[in-house]
Amino acid sequence: MGKGDKSLEDLFIEPDEDEEEGNEWITTFADLCMLLLVFFILLYSMSEIDTHKFDMTFQSVTKAIHGKMDKIATSKVAREEAGMILNQVMTRRQIIKAQQRVFQDVKYLQSTKGVEGLLSANFEDGKITIKLPADVLFRPGEITLTPQGQAAIKAMRDFFISHPDQSINIKGYTDNRPVRAGSRLRDNWEISSLRAVNVLRYLMKLGIKPNRLTATGLGEMDPLVPNNSERNRQRNRRIEFVLEKILTGP
Repeated sequence: MGKGDKSLEDLFIEPDEDEEEGNEWITTFADLCMLLLVFFILLYSMSEIDTHKFDMTFQSVTKAIHGKMDKIATSKVAREEAGMILNQVMTRRQIIKAQQRVFQDVKYLQSTKGVEGLLSANFEDGKITIKLPADVLFRPGEITLTPQGQAAIKAMRDFFISHPDQSINIKGYTDNRPVRAGSRLRDNWEISSLRAVNVLRYLMKLGIKPNRLTATGLGEMDPLVPNNSERNRQRNRRIEFVLEKILTGP
């Protein structure tokens, strides 16, 4: 048999260790594919474009990978991370659905006497933001609630009490005009902060638990519209109530 010829023993020789090690990338690639799949499910759920479509998609993916999880997620770490992300997706969907129901009650609140025609609200990313004009609650440049302002806050009391699972972040905003000369208040930051605090204190007086409440003064930051007219400046002077679901432990 010549030098160039191979024996039957050579043809059926098992691959060496180097060749086996060269296939380890498949495991990493499979883990990466699994994590990417779950990541895109998370992104889709966050969009909240169509809850029914998400449910259908999620069920299809679950059905497709049923019984194949051990093959796809070949490492313990990948399985744990995938499970955590899927749990986060499900928790987020539940929170958004719950907040949507609360937002329906906000729409009813908008027709309540005391805030009718004054209160506006929007729902975004699981947060509910309720807005009241600062000019309704306070006199120009002042931080004490007016009788009309107290009536408006009081009209919201029952709504806040009926939803004890909502934290309430009270945010004060002003326009960009400086504080008038001779005022005991230094700047718009101080005005917005003290207004938010005074609204918080009044809500506590009405029976809202203090552990649900926070107050933030943002001055002229984050205007709704440019401060280039009196009408626009009036819109930017506002108090916002940002509602988020309070998450409890397992």
